[in-house]
Amino acid sequence: MSRLTTRYLGLELRTPLVASAGPYTRTPESALRLQEAGASAIVMPSLFEEEVAREQDELSRALDQGSESFAEALNYFPALAAVESTAERYLASVSEMKQRLDIPVIASLNGTSPGGWAYFAGEIEQAGADALELNLYRIAADPAQTGAAVEERDVEVVRRVRQATRLPLAVKISPAYSALANHAVRLIEAGADGLVLFNRFYQPDIDPDSREVIPRVSLSEPWELRLPLRWLAILRPLSAGRACLAASSGVASGVDVAKALLVGADVAMTTSALLRHGREHLATMERELMAWLDANEYFTVEELRGSVSYAASDDPAAFERANYLRVLRSWNPPNELTTRPQLP
Repeated sequence: MSRLTTRYLGLELRTPLVASAGPYTRTPESALRLQEAGASAIVMPSLFEEEVAREQDELSRALDQGSESFAEALNYFPALAAVESTAERYLASVSEMKQRLDIPVIASLNGTSPGGWAYFAGEIEQAGADALELNLYRIAADPAQTGAAVEERDVEVVRRVRQATRLPLAVKISPAYSALANHAVRLIEAGADGLVLFNRFYQPDIDPDSREVIPRVSLSEPWELRLPLRWLAILRPLSAGRACLAASSGVASGVDVAKALLVGADVAMTTSALLRHGREHLATMERELMAWLDANEYFTVEELRGSVSYAASDDPAAFERANYLRVLRSWNPPNELTTRPQLP
């Protein structure tokens, strides 16, 4: 057994380094290069149900155009070749990746309706994916909808998908739940085999000249790993033996991977670091992780996993409110005098 071997969603991986959804996991050719660079698994970008629905609506309108005219006129148009849909292209890409890659292929799905989630999950299983990640990405902007209703809808999605597929099922969530620990446990009870912490909300920007909302992608920074670390540590004892955990956001080095493992993650997912430094950065991260294991006298990743989690920590309060006080009191402004000035 390799020193870095780990298990995620029931899949045995060579290392804890997983290439998460992004431009490099979009095509089989690019994913193959990730495998060659050292990725132990890849997560494909999401299939978005609203894209499929919009495409179907546009096609229906195009086919209906002119149908109110004389029926004879329709014979003037030649038969059109079959058009490959977004869903069909995605499923074909899943199949091709499975044929060309030796590492596990994890498909990703972002639905808008419980029925849509379940239907496409079944299609993805038929396409041959090794596992499925549900990308729960939504903004709770409806003032008439309570937090409990939002959470219940997410739980129902997981329940419906679990009934529709036998694939190992991960759920990628945001930190913006009012009672995250409770919600995480409910997702696991509904059928999630793993949780991915966290989904990053990409904030829109405004062009002041055109006065239009414009999309801007900001790559994650290493400091963003702190939030997943806290919740990985808290959730590890709650999920142990029931679901695996993945760290996502801010994983940029082998030491970052070690941090994630220490608090309880089974794998660490990265995209931004690869976009900054290239696919070859995976090999660098692997070497850094091995060096850290050697320096700290760990033989395998199994030995360190969860050793600084909430349950194992000498100071569990460090992951909760006490840490808030410590952080506030740890900061000293630059060039601040350490002693109070003497009064005259």
